[in-house]
Amino acid sequence: MKLTAIIGSPHGMRGNTGAVLRGVLEGAEEAGAHVTLFELSKLRVGPCTACEVCHKTGQCAIRDDFGAVLQAMIDADAIVLASPNYIFSVTAQMKALLDRCSGPLHTQLLQGKHAAAVVTSGGAGSGEVETYLLRFLRTLGCWTVGSLGAEALQLFGDATRTGVLVAAAKLGADLIAAAEEGRTFPEQEPEQAAFRERMKQLVTFRRQDWPYEYEYWRAAGRL
Repeated sequence: MKLTAIIGSPHGMRGNTGAVLRGVLEGAEEAGAHVTLFELSKLRVGPCTACEVCHKTGQCAIRDDFGAVLQAMIDADAIVLASPNYIFSVTAQMKALLDRCSGPLHTQLLQGKHAAAVVTSGGAGSGEVETYLLRFLRTLGCWTVGSLGAEALQLFGDATRTGVLVAAAKLGADLIAAAEEGRTFPEQEPEQAAFRERMKQLVTFRRQDWPYEYEYWRAAGRL
């Protein structure tokens, strides 16, 4: 199993989010996964410019590190997105990556993959960011296996930190097990189906403007 992990913290793997993500990755590796890790703080992933070239050609017009990250997501069996809570949302680094995924979202490019999310926060509030990341992953077509949120204070005490890292390792192992089994999640199917239909109608309506995406759907037998 191949797992691609992406961390949006400005501290990379040196901060709290990195500590929790490391636990997830250790659990995944113990379950037999090969991990590819991207630290967005060390990469150039600029914001989307809304040029729509990706819809027309299937390629982003911006020449930076986004293409390598996207390809690793395509090649992976499982994906983990990790970000600290920055004012009730993800970091700017992570948001830039998510916004660049407009084309993959339209084509449901990651359909059938398995995914999870990690969020840390200075206090309460990681839950809504976990929900946001998991929803984003499902809009790309992924099955979401779960998420883990942790407060900074939990990572300062030995006992609470150990508990978080045990839960992190379990999430990593569960994610790989789900990918290996090809597990599906019936409770997610209505949301998945509704969003696929929404994208199908959008791409069909814009077929003259977005020829690549329309042909992608047609060639996949979805139209």
